[in-house]
Formats: sequence, structure tokens, C-alpha cells
Amino acid sequence: MVGRELVDRHNAEVVGSSPTLATNMTVPTIFKCALLGTSALLASVALAAGKEPLTITVAGQQRDYILVTPDSMPAGARPLVLVLHGHIGTAANALGAGIVPSPLAAWLDIVDREKILVAALQGLKGADNRTGWRDCRSDDANNPHADDVAFAMAVVQGLIAAGRADRKRIYVMGMSNGAMMSHRLALEMHPAPAAIAAASGTMALHSDCSGAPRPVSVLIIHGTDDPVVPYAGGGVGMGFRRTSFVLGAEATRDFWLRVDGLQAALPVTYAYPHTGSDETRAERATYGSDAGPQVELLTIRHGGHVEPSVRYHYGPFYGGIVGAQNHDLESAEEAWRFFAGKVSP
Repeated sequence: MVGRELVDRHNAEVVGSSPTLATNMTVPTIFKCALLGTSALLASVALAAGKEPLTITVAGQQRDYILVTPDSMPAGARPLVLVLHGHIGTAANALGAGIVPSPLAAWLDIVDREKILVAALQGLKGADNRTGWRDCRSDDANNPHADDVAFAMAVVQGLIAAGRADRKRIYVMGMSNGAMMSHRLALEMHPAPAAIAAASGTMALHSDCSGAPRPVSVLIIHGTDDPVVPYAGGGVGMGFRRTSFVLGAEATRDFWLRVDGLQAALPVTYAYPHTGSDETRAERATYGSDAGPQVELLTIRHGGHVEPSVRYHYGPFYGGIVGAQNHDLESAEEAWRFFAGKVSP
């Protein structure tokens, strides 16, 4: 039981890497840092990008998000990336707050370098009293009762109307429950995102999403040994506790290949150089060209329910619960590589 309590406390502060566990134990900070390792702590340094907490009312509910802008912003509308934390996570931690920041915090560097906007959205609490998103899973009783599609659209449309965001260059990246929500936004958000990146989260087996799918470029990042969202599909959760059911990573890839008209496309493969001593290996299969919709499956062999990261390392205790973390690539950088050339019709 102690292990579950430690993981839940850690997940309350670490975006995305969050199994559905429910306890309220407080772990002394020094003990937690020893368990998780010091490299993530060192990564929690102040970056130049400016972070502005904002509030918007959607369907009578107050919704919060953090807008990140570069120190010097070029004139005109800029690309916008929506960042979605995982179950139990927060928008603040996705942007580097807390003892152990999420690997998604690498977006702060990208904002300053590429002169783009990032909006980290904050999910609401569901029936389990934990933050999350109302993704397409109709069989997950813990999903909050909120219109998260309307929330995302309100943020995007407001920034477009203000002349700050380019309506043809809207992107979404999510982790775990946030990744599942990114698939919903690809299906239902208007304007449609030009591309999404889904880390450790696939599509619902029993879906309540509506509307005809439209072509969207999709990057899927998933570990083959993910114990929370199985690579081959099935029940979502830890141990014997399964809260809902999802398609596997390859079935999700195949869904988007059909939608994007790429069933006949032959993949271009790439194996990432491996520099560490762990057993994980990263490989990418790309379907389609930059000229049209594109689908990529970035598979982490022996990887767990955690974002690959060069910079933000979780410790061995956490890895023993959710599986191994790959350190051969930076997930946010891979997402930006995939997003950068994608433009909506």
C-alpha cells in the first residue's frame, strides 16, 4: 500500500505519468526527491518564456489556463500549441512547476527558440476527485462532467480573434488522459488542429465522440511495456483496477491512416541512437509526406507509461511502478519537429 501512496503523491505533482490511484498520503519532500532522483530536480530551472495565468468562462464554468509567450514576440499571428496534462496533473506542472517537473516543460525552450505560443490547459476534477479530461471514453466514470472541447475552442478562438494565433497552425500535445483528449480535439475541435501528438494515450474502444473524422496529422508516442495504457489495447489502470478500455497504439495508428487516406502508404522507419544503459529503444515509422496529412508511430521498446526525455529524468522507484523511461529523445522536441511544417487547409 505504501508504494501506491507514494506514486499517487508523486502523480499529483508530475503531469501525465499518472495511473489512476487514490490516496492522500503526504510524502516528505526530501524522501520523495531521493526516490525520484536528482536530475529532474535540477531541470526545474527558470526559463525565459513568460507564463501568464488566465481564466475564461465556458458553459457557465470557470476554466483556467496558462499562456506562454517568448521574451520577444514577432509581429503577426503565431503558431499555437495546446498542452494537456494527464490524469491528476496540472497545467502548472506541465510548464515546469513543482519538485519534479513534467518532460512537457521542454515546451518552454521551444517557445523562446521558435517564437510560438503555448497554452497549457487545466482540467477539472472528476468523480474520483482528481483532475482530468472528458475524452472519448464512454465507459470511464471518472471523466469530469465538462465540455473540454468547448474550453479548448474558446481558448483557441480567443487568441485567433486577438490576432495572436494563426488559425492554420494550431497543434495539440497531451500525455495519458491528456493524450486521449488530444484525439477528441482532432475529431471535434473547430478549427481543427493541423496536428496532434499523443504520448501514452490511445483512442477509446467505447467512444462517445461524434461527427465524421477529418484528416489530421497524428504523432503517437507509446511504450510497449506501458502498464497503465497497454500498447496492444485493453483495460486502462494499474494492477487489477481497470477503469475503461482503449484501442492499442497500432490500432489507433490504423484509424488515422484510414482517415488520412494513407492505408497504402509504406512507412519510412528511423531508429534513434541509444546512448544509455537501459533496455529501452526508440523507433519511428512515418506514413505520408510533409505535403499532406501524415501519421507517425514512435514506439518505445520496453518503455513504460512515461514521456521519453533527454533532460527530465524520473528515478528508479517511479520507474518500478510505471515502467522504464527512455532518454534518447525529448518528447516535446519530437512533437515540434512533427508539427512545424503542418498547416490546416
